[in-house]
Amino acid sequence: MFFVRLIVGFHLIHGTADNVFSWARMLEFRDFLAGRGVPFPLFAANLSAWAQFLCGILFILGLFLRPAAVVMIVNFICALIIAHRTGGYQPASAALFMLFSSLAFLIHGPGRPALARRDSA
Repeated sequence: MFFVRLIVGFHLIHGTADNVFSWARMLEFRDFLAGRGVPFPLFAANLSAWAQFLCGILFILGLFLRPAAVVMIVNFICALIIAHRTGGYQPASAALFMLFSSLAFLIHGPGRPALARRDSA
């Protein structure tokens, strides 16, 4: 699970760092969500980008993994419904990978090494 946590966490951080550190990119994400009819698109863009960024860090550390996994499960179900409901497998593949990796983290916990205490993992 450690190596899966590393790549999933890296992917989440890499994929959202531009939104987190650039307001212009966050506004582009807002416009993308607005174009798909998402209510409160600026709030939704910030919520999604920051959740992915922070959960990516938690995944790498193996800290609060199961709560972070639940957040990512909800996030990527929404992403699949909002952005990937058409177009087939290829455009949705990264979101599906993130969704099912998060499900695996929820079921199996962080594995070793992790900052989480073993009895709480």
